[in-house]
Amino acid sequence: MDDWLKDSTEVEASWVTVDLAIFTVRGDQLMVLLIERGVEPFLGQPALPGGYVQKSETLREGALRELWEEAGIDGSRLHLEQLGAYGDPGRDPRGRVVTIAYLALGPDLPAPVGGTDAKRAYWAPVSQLTNGAQELAFDHLVILTDALEEIRRKLEYTAAATAFCGESFTLSELRTVYEVIWGQYLDPSNFRRKVLNTVGFVQPTGERRLPPTGRPAGLYRRGTAWLLSPPLLRGTGHPA
Repeated sequence: MDDWLKDSTEVEASWVTVDLAIFTVRGDQLMVLLIERGVEPFLGQPALPGGYVQKSETLREGALRELWEEAGIDGSRLHLEQLGAYGDPGRDPRGRVVTIAYLALGPDLPAPVGGTDAKRAYWAPVSQLTNGAQELAFDHLVILTDALEEIRRKLEYTAAATAFCGESFTLSELRTVYEVIWGQYLDPSNFRRKVLNTVGFVQPTGERRLPPTGRPAGLYRRGTAWLLSPPLLRGTGHPA
């Protein structure tokens, strides 16, 4: 260790954690996975699932383990990616803790089961958190807000919306994902035209699904493209 670092009063030991913003769409609502903390600090308060990274783990391995231990969800089957690092002094009353936040998307995920230091795990509507109706432990509302904006951006430029759908889906179901996450109505005809004109976005399965009312709807699966060209831009009331 360098002498200047060993003797420095400006440097202290830091811990590394992982936190996960896990999203799914249920009942035409965007939901995020929360736990009720069973230990201090913030005992009894809602938080994103997460915890300390063990010395033998990669960051991703730690994130997958914490998700399984605290909520009983297998994250290896989800679209999981790093969101960013959060390390402001004072974000954790236990000391200097830097967390690596992960973002995950999945279709109508199952009811979670709390474990380890999580008293319980549950799905909560994102709208109830972003409007300030409920507080989250640590700086998890900041992480959640950043994750939500990242999802909204990804829906413009990538095929990430298909991660919220099953193996096969109708264009109406895909449009619902965009409407729920963007919080805006999309004209069905414009949306259908835009999606089908974007090469590689979706592929027809050749099958149809009979809805409760109306005509049978064609089924699609995710195509071969991840980046959408041209993108589907929000803010105009319909895909650009």
